[in-house]
Amino acid sequence: MARFIFKMPDVGEGVAEAEVVEWHVKVGDRVEEDQHLVDVMTDKATIDIESPVAGTVVDVAGEVGDVIAIGSMLLVIEVEGEGAADRDAEAEGDAEEQAEAEAEAAAEQIEDEMSDADGAEVSEEPAPAPAPAPAAVLVKVLASPAVRQRARELGVDLSEVKSAEDGRVRHGDLDAFLAYNAGSGFGAAGKARGDEVIKVIGLRKRIAQNMAAAKRHIPHFTYVEECDVTDLETLRAQLNAARGDKPKLTLLPLLITAICKVVPDFPMINARYDDEANVVTRYGSVHLGMAAQTDNGLMVPVIRDAQSRNLWQLAREIGRLAEAARTGKATSEELSGSTLTITSLGPLGGVATTPVINRPEVAIIGPNRIVERPMFVSDGMGGERIAKRKLMNISISCDHRVVDGHDAASFVQGMKKLIETPALLLVD
Repeated sequence: MARFIFKMPDVGEGVAEAEVVEWHVKVGDRVEEDQHLVDVMTDKATIDIESPVAGTVVDVAGEVGDVIAIGSMLLVIEVEGEGAADRDAEAEGDAEEQAEAEAEAAAEQIEDEMSDADGAEVSEEPAPAPAPAPAAVLVKVLASPAVRQRARELGVDLSEVKSAEDGRVRHGDLDAFLAYNAGSGFGAAGKARGDEVIKVIGLRKRIAQNMAAAKRHIPHFTYVEECDVTDLETLRAQLNAARGDKPKLTLLPLLITAICKVVPDFPMINARYDDEANVVTRYGSVHLGMAAQTDNGLMVPVIRDAQSRNLWQLAREIGRLAEAARTGKATSEELSGSTLTITSLGPLGGVATTPVINRPEVAIIGPNRIVERPMFVSDGMGGERIAKRKLMNISISCDHRVVDGHDAASFVQGMKKLIETPALLLVD
């Protein structure tokens, strides 16, 4: 028998390490060639790693959530025959020598720290004893266990409840106390739950790292403008009524169309900033990232060449990518390469948002919830009248190193003009 050391394979895209998301085998399991061994994550894509040989698993590297460098040992498989793993013996010996050297260095450091601690002055003056707590005043209240339990659940101190007879508090006495003190909030707000410790791994860990890097490196600013979407919603309803076998239009394809029509006048919005090389790349095509919420966390599938698609094509591609993200079938190519991102919480969108930029992009657009309010509108005769209108705020967060406030505001005003005059969206 020989041991085959299976190292973390190079998964491409210049990736230097990968995080273990889920093990599908354990020590002692028999595996076959091409059997699914482990899921690892690089950036936003999860990759299945398969076994190159058949044999028995005798060792695995790390637990779920651990990060393993490309080329490092992933697991060891005992295989039949000679020489399958002997080629890694020398590497194992080097690793053992390095581990021994690190252990010796750690021991020396501990010795030094203990020597320093022995030389430090220790105060011989004892710490003052804590002041004695005041004695609690105990009030004995006569009540049945059921009444006591109910009082505890309601947060009622039985010593405050007056007894109707013989000094024993009964349910009727408790009911009378609650009725008299109805506005005092004696009902429990909720039930306690046990604490949970959840390890941050996989996509959630990647989201945390990306968001922290974006806020750490990018000086954000956010601009918010109110748009009247009454006519836009009317147009959407008319298009859906005559759509036939086409996909149903949401507001998103219309907003993406507005973005693509305005971007050529503001190329700095559709850009990426390499802050290490100090290079800004302005893109001619709009590869629009679409932030989508999934059970595993936020994912950003990309609509390629959004500017070349019509409303129905955008609607179909949005549906396809959203489904792929939700089911975990989105590929690495579908989750990378965006040049500008739009993020929306739909009816939960709130009045205004301050979205975090999807680094290395320089802008992210966030439409918010539609609300209905009375507004002054033209009556067609030179005057004004009050009418119910549908209003929506549009937020945009920008990288202030690349985008000036005036340009961000002008970009949103360009979108506002198209949104409030929706016939312009259908004109080439």
